[in-house]
Amino acid sequence: MTIERFLTAEQSVAQLLKTTPPLYFNGTTKADWKTWRKQFRRHMRQHLGPKPDPVPLDVETLEQIQHDGYTREKIIFNPDAFSSIPAYVLIPDGANADNPAPAVLCAHGHGVGKDGAVGIVEDYQKQYAVELAKRGFVTIAPDWRCFGERLDRDEWVRRPGRDGCNAAYLALGYFGYQLLQLNISDGQRCLDYLQSRPEVDGTRLGCMGCSFGGTMTTYIAASDRRIKAAVIVCYLSTLTDALGDRGRANTCGSQFMFGLRAAGDIADVAGLIAPRSCMVQVGSDDRCFIESDALASFEHLEKIYTACGKPARLVLDHFQGGHEIDLETGIAFLEERL
Repeated sequence: MTIERFLTAEQSVAQLLKTTPPLYFNGTTKADWKTWRKQFRRHMRQHLGPKPDPVPLDVETLEQIQHDGYTREKIIFNPDAFSSIPAYVLIPDGANADNPAPAVLCAHGHGVGKDGAVGIVEDYQKQYAVELAKRGFVTIAPDWRCFGERLDRDEWVRRPGRDGCNAAYLALGYFGYQLLQLNISDGQRCLDYLQSRPEVDGTRLGCMGCSFGGTMTTYIAASDRRIKAAVIVCYLSTLTDALGDRGRANTCGSQFMFGLRAAGDIADVAGLIAPRSCMVQVGSDDRCFIESDALASFEHLEKIYTACGKPARLVLDHFQGGHEIDLETGIAFLEERL
């Protein structure tokens, strides 16, 4: 008998991917969904690790600029005792304590910061925080850890040999924290801040982002029920594709959840958003999160929404385009659901 050998991590992962995770949703009824949701949520909370204790935000406004249809404020605040978040907040004209507006947390992608979301630079985000503000939403666009103004020095991460978020993941891990959980916690403190603003209707909060922004949208919305509508852009996928044979491991320290594939998959995380409203955008020519894999992942998510009895609250936007936001469709969805 020939004994098969597996010498590399890639070969080991290929073998592990042949197994079916025990909490990969396979139910059909509402009772199945409720049982699964309780078990998978518990697994996710345990494996994301601890959150730092919150501290007073101590918000400082650094600038305030009037634009056509909205005011842009730059702020900085502290989510915990060892971190600070710079962010832009866009307030539409007419939003005030007597006329509070819905609000959207705008999550930027990997390799870029908040500036593209608010139109300071041009990128695949298509200044969507600005477009939302012009349509009546208060928006907040923070920098996630390791990006934008929170980018670490090259000397500290020893670039170009390592991705900065990989170095941060390892460094923070020595203190018991996972980078993804810290960013989720930062997102939740952004929601705290939004709810403190008199211009915001704190019962109508959404989240939207592309690529790593889709990762953050998925995990924040799965973790915090204050998010009533989520738009996940060019991220929903399977770990089989991310870790499989396309020639590269499509993951990083910012997007890594310890133990996820031991229980389920990315669509199961998104399934914790149910029964709240969720749009998934899939680009036909996306070369980062491949169309066929994204659609397969959506089918799995669709089973979760069907089982919970709210299939109409899940929407697929399968658009002609690449790794980018389908802007108008996403904004229209948030207008309808918020």
